[in-house]
This record gives sequence, C-alpha cells and structure tokens, in this order.
Amino acid sequence: MNIQLSREVEAVQIPSGDRVTLPIGTEVAITQELGGAFTVATNHGLFRIQGEDGDALGREVKKTVVFSDEQFEEKLVWEQLKNCYDPEIPVNIVDLGLIYSVDISDVSAGKHVEVKMTLTAPGCGMGPMIAADAQQRVEALPGVASANVQVVWDPPWSPSLITPAGRTLLGME
Repeated sequence: MNIQLSREVEAVQIPSGDRVTLPIGTEVAITQELGGAFTVATNHGLFRIQGEDGDALGREVKKTVVFSDEQFEEKLVWEQLKNCYDPEIPVNIVDLGLIYSVDISDVSAGKHVEVKMTLTAPGCGMGPMIAADAQQRVEALPGVASANVQVVWDPPWSPSLITPAGRTLLGME
C-alpha cells in the first residue's frame, strides 16, 4: 500500500547510508517496521525513516525508550541491542550474530559499555547508522554513563553466526 508523506522527512538511503530529505507528497511503501524505525520503498530506492517521524507516514510516533527505575544489568544491554535492526533484514543485530562482545567497566559516573560488532558485508553503508542506533540505545540504559560501539571485521561475519531464533525468522530452519 502506498502512502504519501504528509511532510518532508529526513531519511537515510539504503544501502549507501547517505542522508537525504524526502519531500512532502513522496509516495512510499513501508517494507519493514521494526525496532522503532521504518524502511520504505520509493521510486528512488529504499530509505530508513526514524520512528520519531512516523507521523509523516500516518503512523504513531515512536520514541526511544528511556529507562529510569531499573538497576543496571548486562542482560539489559543485550535486550536493548535486540531492538536494533539492519533496515534490509528483518532480524535484530544480536540474532544475526553481529554482536561479538559486550564489555562493561566502572567509571565515576556509572558504567561504560564497549560493544564490538560487525556487519554482514564490509561495504555496507548503513554500518555507521546501525552502530549509532546501538550506541544510543545502550546509553539510554539506567546507570550507563557512556557507551562506544565499534565496528570490527575480524573475525569476518558468516551465516553460521546467526542464532537459532534468527535462523527461524529467516526461514533457514
């Protein structure tokens, strides 16, 4: 179903990662609505639109969840990372096997979280956007003072890293 944007929207072109402005009236079709963001198809390709701009699509505005009363636990980091998606693949970055490590250290203001992740392909222009999304979500956790998400290429990603849940979602099992 095609939708006309009710206002102009900042978007990220897929797969290049270039930031663009889609003008009011642009016809789009939502191809994916996961992790609080939208992937849309236009006559000019695929784009990722942030959940905060859902109103331009006639959808409910999605806001990043901010935790307040919970205590910090490492499992919350993993849960937050499961809210991050490659806009072309309907499986979160944890179940795709893109997260290699989560390291937590104490700093004066709370916790510092280091995440090492990879991408399915080295030339993926969406890498910086996916890493920034992951970092923003981890920094929203209670007790986290700072976070850093580093994209690494060693070891190279392969489909064998996909979790059983991810394999099921992709129809591989």
